Amino acid sequence: MKPVNRLTEADVTPESVFNMQRRQVLKTLGLSAAALGVSGVAQADVLDWFKGNDRPPAPSGKPLDFTKPDKYQADLPLTPLDKVSGYNNFYEFGLDKADPAANAGTLKTDNWQLTIDGEVAKPLTLSMDDIFKRFAMEQRIYRMRCVEAWSMVIPWVGFELGKLLKAAEPTSNARFVAFQTLYAPDQMPGQKDRFIGGGLDYPYVEGLRLDEAMHPLTLLSTGVYGKALPPQNGAPIRLTVPWKYGFKGIKSIVKITLVRDQPPTTWNQIADNEYGFYANVNPHVDHPRWSQATERFIGPGGVLKVERQPTLLFNGYGEEVASLYRGLDLRRNY
Repeated sequence: MKPVNRLTEADVTPESVFNMQRRQVLKTLGLSAAALGVSGVAQADVLDWFKGNDRPPAPSGKPLDFTKPDKYQADLPLTPLDKVSGYNNFYEFGLDKADPAANAGTLKTDNWQLTIDGEVAKPLTLSMDDIFKRFAMEQRIYRMRCVEAWSMVIPWVGFELGKLLKAAEPTSNARFVAFQTLYAPDQMPGQKDRFIGGGLDYPYVEGLRLDEAMHPLTLLSTGVYGKALPPQNGAPIRLTVPWKYGFKGIKSIVKITLVRDQPPTTWNQIADNEYGFYANVNPHVDHPRWSQATERFIGPGGVLKVERQPTLLFNGYGEEVASLYRGLDLRRNY
């Protein structure tokens, strides 16, 4: 894997851009206080929820046992933990980048269970303890590229999704893998209130082709920076597919289903001309509202100097994954 260029200063998107993106999402979805039927009192209640200080803080992650395979310890400038955990998208907890860190302490991960079913010979239901006992954890340093044209480099801890799928023994009918996030409106305010959650249909769903899911780069991540995932990053288990845009990395997974036909995915259902099923990072295929040719890298520096770097095809993992798409029109199948 070729290293990205080091930056002398990292670029963090200004708050004004956060707010613009939120307004654009709501506008795209045709949402407003009036459209949602939000009265002045109800709207005030929603805003008060964000301003309040009575929400529980996110628990600190417990240290994990893991190895560090040499081939996955990329020599790249890492994004600091406070930015990984403080700057992300998790609309179940609000639309701004800082909302998940502020609000995700309401997520309860005790007694978590992950179900694997569908076109498999051996359906499974596993607790997180089961997962840690059955699968050895590894640290892997991966690039992460958001569809919004910002990027990070993150030391994930996790295990290959393919190992879990093999344990369930996919049948010959299995061609795709569907994922589902926890649905718990009492814990995730964005699922309860469309104003907070951007008008998405919940629970959040995602999908991969079976060969993509079985690829050794595809992880189920359980930690970051050596500790269990914080809630805002998708605790206790999330998907990490480093050659795809970040919205494919579904968080807080409770169900994995192997299916015959391409499954629906949340953002593709909202705007299929903007968020394709494949979502492979591609500098030659622009988002309808912005270029994907370059990206803002959020690294260890400050915010005073804004610099960009070229976007890499398949996010720099082309040698490993390009063969998956041989003969596929990447512009049409974006």
